Amino acid sequence: QVQLVESGGGLVQAGGSLRLSCAASGSIFRINVMDWYRQAPGKQRELVARIISGGSTVYADSVKGRFTISRDNAKNTAYLQMNSLKPEDTAVYYCHIVAGSGYSYWGQGTQVTVSS
Repeated sequence: QVQLVESGGGLVQAGGSLRLSCAASGSIFRINVMDWYRQAPGKQRELVARIISGGSTVYADSVKGRFTISRDNAKNTAYLQMNSLKPEDTAVYYCHIVAGSGYSYWGQGTQVTVSS
């Protein structure tokens, strides 16, 4: 069993910051990829940021320069530092991992609401 526990979501004013965390636990030997996705009401789930085991990162154009993804391999934890938040960043944010086994797992989601 693998579990992903997300934390750090909440309500913030535009221009503010939040830091999301995603801790993976259970039968995981290695995590190859850690992602953050988000889904706003009425929209499809979209990739926000990705970090692979070597440390390379990928960002959606809409968050480049504002969001930073990082990971602590010793703790099997990923972070998403979100700065200069905008109302259009409002969504449920989901953590996703691809384990060394090839299986992928999703977290339960954490709500981020940015007020104007």
